[in-house]
Amino acid sequence: MRGNLENLASLHADKHHVFVKGDIGDSGLLASLLATHQPRAVLNFAAESHVDRSIHGPEDFIQTNIVGTFRLLEEVRAYWSQLEGDAKQVFRFLHVSTDEVYGSLGKEDPTFTETNRYEPNSPYSASKAASDHLVRAYHHTYGLPVLTTHCSNNYGPYHFPEKLIPLMIVNALAGKPLPVYGDGQQIRDWLYVKDHCSAIRRVLEAGKAGEVYNVGGWNEKPNIDIVNTVCALLDELQPRGDGQHYREQITYVKDRLGHDRRYAIDASKIEHELGWKPAETFETGIRKTVQWYLANPEWVAHVQSGAYREWTNKQYAYEHKSVKPQEAAA
Repeated sequence: MRGNLENLASLHADKHHVFVKGDIGDSGLLASLLATHQPRAVLNFAAESHVDRSIHGPEDFIQTNIVGTFRLLEEVRAYWSQLEGDAKQVFRFLHVSTDEVYGSLGKEDPTFTETNRYEPNSPYSASKAASDHLVRAYHHTYGLPVLTTHCSNNYGPYHFPEKLIPLMIVNALAGKPLPVYGDGQQIRDWLYVKDHCSAIRRVLEAGKAGEVYNVGGWNEKPNIDIVNTVCALLDELQPRGDGQHYREQITYVKDRLGHDRRYAIDASKIEHELGWKPAETFETGIRKTVQWYLANPEWVAHVQSGAYREWTNKQYAYEHKSVKPQEAAA
């Protein structure tokens, strides 16, 4: 799992924040941290999350997402079991998951609800599904007060540029191809990262132990529309020096193995039961995102290591940039 300590720079002087570099699978470290800090809640964001990487190297996903979640649950269960009174009553373990555990939808299928059966299609989504089942089992077997959220595609500031939106922004500004898988018609729901954070805060505050809450942005869009929107915003905010449009850099590449066609979240439950809904539309959120990347070129430069460049060149095969949409989808 990759992280960037620069993302926490604003918290360096905050006495309420402590950073510990460790492994979610390190049971000894987990037990020590729980004993030292006596938390009222544990939020599990830790996950290998990039589908492409899971296809090429699934073992890391098994270790972090399944084994790591198991070891975290074991240490949290031991910690929670020795709590007493109100401390035990109010404690919560919140597990952050993904809409990808539900599988792929057809174009006319209804959106995913919390009762959809699991049909994961990639090593990543399968590993997250397994971790969800562990969390559920620890609630039903041991009584551990858990909460699970399933979010749709996040976007916003500090997003590592191997994911679609930051990759398009960074490549566009660098004059590189904008790689689009297949025909670009894969549909995703998009959730601004600050909205996701506010939803998690609300679930932690008022969610019912043992329940699952879907968190979505009500923004279903094909990938190619996302890319064109990013290009249009860059045309407006930082035009190319040669006067051409950024969309001229769009390059269709061979589709991802087993690429799910559509994800779509029904976020009605969290709205009706907990009063949460997203504050941002896609139009407001994507503008804020592009503006952030334009204002923070140093952060982008620092995360683009040699390993990152090797990964993107390998994954999107830029040398084959003449592929047509119909050929890329084949």
